[in-house]
Amino acid sequence: MKKYLFTAITLLLVPLFLYAQADKIKGTWVTEKGTSSVEVTKDSDGFYNGKVNWLEEPNEYGKPKVDEENGDPELAKRPIMGLPLLTGFTYDSKKDRWIDGSIYDPDNGKTYDCYAWFDDGNYDILYIKGYVAGIKALGRKTVWKAKK
Repeated sequence: MKKYLFTAITLLLVPLFLYAQADKIKGTWVTEKGTSSVEVTKDSDGFYNGKVNWLEEPNEYGKPKVDEENGDPELAKRPIMGLPLLTGFTYDSKKDRWIDGSIYDPDNGKTYDCYAWFDDGNYDILYIKGYVAGIKALGRKTVWKAKK
C-alpha cells in the first residue's frame, strides 16, 4: 500500500516541479547593455514571450523611440516600448531550456531563431542564443540579469 501511495504522490508532484521549472524564465530581465529591460510572461497557449518594459532613454528628439531599423515601413513606426522581443518559447524539460522561440533585435531589425537557459542553478542570469538558418553555431549569445 505504501508503495502505491508513494507512486501516486510522485506522479502528482513531478508535473508541479516541471511547471515550476518552466516558469523560472518569467519575470523582468535587464538586457546585457543595461539600457532596457524585458518582461517575460506566459500566454494562454503556454508560450513564453517577452516585451520591452523599460528603456533608459525612451525618447528621441522629444518623441518615443521607434523601431526604425525594421525593413517593413509600417513596423518601423512602432514604439520600442512594449515591443515584443522574445516570442513562442516552450520549455523542454529534457534539455532544461526554452526552445523553438525567436528573438527580435531592434538594433538591426532582424528576427532570429532562439533558445534560452540558466547555468548551474543560477536563476538570476538568463542566457539567450539567437542563430540563423537553423545552425546554432552561427549565432550570438547574450546574457540578461534578473531585475531586483
